[in-house]
Formats: sequence, structure tokens, C-alpha cells
Amino acid sequence: MIGKICGTGSYVPAHFLDNNDLAKIVDTNDEWIRERTGVVRRHIIVDETTVSMSVEASKRALENSGIDPEELDLILVSTFTSEVLLPSTACEVQKELGAVNATGFDLNAACTGFLFAYNTAQAYIASGVYRTVLIIGAESLSNTVNWEDRGTCILFGDGAGAAVLKAEEGEAVRPVTHSDGSMGDALTCMSRHRKNRPIEGEDLDSYMKMNGQAVFKFAVRCVPEVIRETLEGTGIAVDDIDYFVLHQANKRIVESVAKRLKEDISKFPMNMDEYGNTSSASIPILLDEMNRKGMLKRGDKLVMSGFGAGLSWGAAYLEW
Repeated sequence: MIGKICGTGSYVPAHFLDNNDLAKIVDTNDEWIRERTGVVRRHIIVDETTVSMSVEASKRALENSGIDPEELDLILVSTFTSEVLLPSTACEVQKELGAVNATGFDLNAACTGFLFAYNTAQAYIASGVYRTVLIIGAESLSNTVNWEDRGTCILFGDGAGAAVLKAEEGEAVRPVTHSDGSMGDALTCMSRHRKNRPIEGEDLDSYMKMNGQAVFKFAVRCVPEVIRETLEGTGIAVDDIDYFVLHQANKRIVESVAKRLKEDISKFPMNMDEYGNTSSASIPILLDEMNRKGMLKRGDKLVMSGFGAGLSWGAAYLEW
């Protein structure tokens, strides 16, 4: 059995900060940000939370799929920025949806998180343990951003995306995932609940810190490699793929991946101009946009690829 995506949904806050707004906070300007990242706006929570965005994205995915909450067997939420530590975000979503028959738990793989959640769902479905799974990527990154750090505050935004997977007969292409903890210092964010954190003054370690150059070099090298590794031995060529749905970290990263794969940039949809980097939410938000715009046709061949903190990266092939 394989899990087929039968519905998608997403939610982003109405409030946003554009590049000109950020230029009033840090030494930057619209042209500089656009040129280096492709980001124009990023949506920021006001009254929303990671849980509330997850719930809204999930409701839209369930409506799109035609599946009732009671039919769900499993809820997986990828996040590292939930306002709730206990109970899990997934359990809070289960409660709000009324998904009384679903087991729920969270996982944290940062920007690769939705891909890891998708792979986890596929493994459960293939084993016969569950048949209908809701997967969610949701982040309130604005809570972890140091708004005086130009290297990070220009990049990140808030949002949530979700997809419903239903078991069907078929054989899946084995996904490929990797982690390299030795490079973890390239992107870090310490817990605000750790012992011996500063009692007075601002705890700068509890905000995201990133070595942008290291992350960029890692992404443009590893993403093309893992896509080729995923397709290797399947009989599916890179140029057979209709769309490469990548984590929306940086326009230059996506362009570099397309160039290394020798594929036209039109196969690499992007929306970071509107949302910035929403970490684990970026792939499902983009997937939902593509779905609702009618870009995806039954039988289309897609590759999803995530990459980020850990460092972690991976890719998965699917047919729509």
C-alpha cells in the first residue's frame, strides 16, 4: 500500500511585514533583500498560534479531501516553534478537529520536517498500521527571530500547511533522507527552558542563529544529489519530473539546484516572495497553492525535497 495525497490546505496570518517595514528596523533595503533571497513579504502571527494555524490548515485539507475528521487514524505535526510543549501540537489539533480515532504526535526536523512527516506517514501506511493520515507543517518563526539580526529577520515568516494521505494499492519509490549532526552549528536555536540560561538581560542564544554561507553551500550541493539518489534505479529520469517542490528557503538556492540538475526553472515553483522561509510549513503551503491553482494533474510526477537544520535533507517521489 502507498499513501496518496487526496487533499491539501494551508493558512498564513493576514498581518505581514514587507522589506520596507524591515528597513525601518535593521540596516537593509528592499533591493538588497530581493536580490539575495527573493523574499518581498513575510506573514507574521498576531493572535494566531502554531496550534491555531495547524487547525485551520487541517480543516481546509480535510474539506479539500472530502474526508471527515473521524476517519483519521494518525495526525503528524512537524514543528519546532509550538507555543505548547505538553500536550503535543498534534493532540491539540486532534482535540480541535474532533478526530477522536486518531493517534497524534509531533516531530522536529526543522525545514526538512514536512518531508520527514510524509515519509513517516508512508511507512505506517505501507506496514498496514494506519490507512488515513493527516500531516502538518506549522511554524511561528517570528517568535524565534532576533529582529535586530539582519542575517535572519529578513528571511523567516509564519504559516502552516497540511495534506491528507489515504492508503491505496501501489508500490512506493523509496524516499532518501540524511542527517549530519556534525554540521549542526550552522543553524541553531537554544531552548528557553534550559538550565543556566541568563536570568537577566536578553537570552540571544534562544533566537535563531545561522551561518548563511554554510547553509547555502550545503543546500546547493546536497539537494541535487539527494534528488538523483531518490530517482536512481527507478527508471524515472530527472527530466521526467513535472515539478520539483523544494523547501522555500532562498530563491538563489532553488535556481542553483535547477541549474545543477540541468532542468528549466519553470519546473521549480516558488512562493518565498510572499511568505519567506516558513521552515516545515513551506512545502505544504506551496503544494496547496499549486493544487488550488489547478497546476497539478492526475499522474503528474513530483519530487519534494527539504533541507535545513540538523543538518538534515531528503527527497521523496510521488505521483499526483
